[in-house]
Amino acid sequence: MAKITDKNIDELNTWNMKELRKLRIMCKNRLGALKTNSKSETNSKHILSGYDTGLIEELLVKIHRAEKKLANS
Repeated sequence: MAKITDKNIDELNTWNMKELRKLRIMCKNRLGALKTNSKSETNSKHILSGYDTGLIEELLVKIHRAEKKLANS
């Protein structure tokens, strides 16, 4: 399983496809949790800690672009 806890979200171009896929899944799960329960909390060590729905949606767009760029290289 890809370990992404120590990775920098601002540098998605350094991530591999497996790591990007895991982050994308985590983002979608987090969005679902936030939409059903707006007071949903994450562990302070969680990679998406402090992200709201808007930031997660922006991150999903960045992940998609990074995956596309990686697939084309």
